[in-house]
Amino acid sequence: MTARPTLTRPAWLPWLGLAGRIVLGAVLLIAGALKVGALGESVNAVRGYQLLPWELTAPVGYALPFVEIASGLLLIVGLFTRASAIVGALLMVAFLIGIGSAWARGISIECGCFGGGGAISKEAAIAAYPWEMLRDLALLACGLLLVWRPSTPFSLDHRLFPPNDL
Repeated sequence: MTARPTLTRPAWLPWLGLAGRIVLGAVLLIAGALKVGALGESVNAVRGYQLLPWELTAPVGYALPFVEIASGLLLIVGLFTRASAIVGALLMVAFLIGIGSAWARGISIECGCFGGGGAISKEAAIAAYPWEMLRDLALLACGLLLVWRPSTPFSLDHRLFPPNDL
């Protein structure tokens, strides 16, 4: 019986993961922090997408900044990285669906990604939506990389949960 060849991961992959962890974590942390002081605006931004039943828009709008802050902090320090990356990736999918849906239905709103939200001109929305979707796609890629390979340098995961190399 022949031994299976072992695949080694490239030496740069953990460093790419670290960059993705910091970028996604920082964006989530900043987005949540900018919204947490104006929770009413966060609720109105969720309502502007016209996707959720009215009864759900307030709980989602109030919870979203806190979820962003928590997952952002966990990603930055590298604690529960895979779980935090799953949350971050799912948020990006939700944001992509929201922006894409608003664009497709001709709703002209500011995304509310970093606070604010609300109606804007059709021209401003058409100019902003592609860039917002590209940004969220890039952040989704960061999240998916971390779901696939959560082990990155300078993470608390390694200190608190060392691998079993016995």
